[in-house]
Amino acid sequence: QVQLVESGGGLVQPGGSLRLSCAASGGSFSSAAVGWFRQAPGKEREFVAVIFWRPTATYYADSVKGRFIISRDSPKDTVSLKMNSLKAEDTAVYYCAAGVRWGMAFTTVSSYTVWGQGTQVTVSS
Repeated sequence: QVQLVESGGGLVQPGGSLRLSCAASGGSFSSAAVGWFRQAPGKEREFVAVIFWRPTATYYADSVKGRFIISRDSPKDTVSLKMNSLKAEDTAVYYCAAGVRWGMAFTTVSSYTVWGQGTQVTVSS
């Protein structure tokens, strides 16, 4: 079974930027979309962004719209999340996930069947 591996997390100051990457280990992305979610301590896991291909489309949570950009590198078979203008409230463990398809509720955790292990993002001065 394909596994997802995230990388790129770390500590950044408010207003800074980070790029997260999600790679498929043991194969390629088997679904037509990959999403990013995040979970802060004591909170529910929440939708951040998703990218569909065939046709290409992206969707974002209101809280990150205009600051985060999700993209796919087809030759490398990776999906990235570029995070700009980071705020303290963006601090969370970030997860990439696959398995969602067109017509499914892509903001819902249960629509995804494969998850990465998560990468910590901390925004603090």
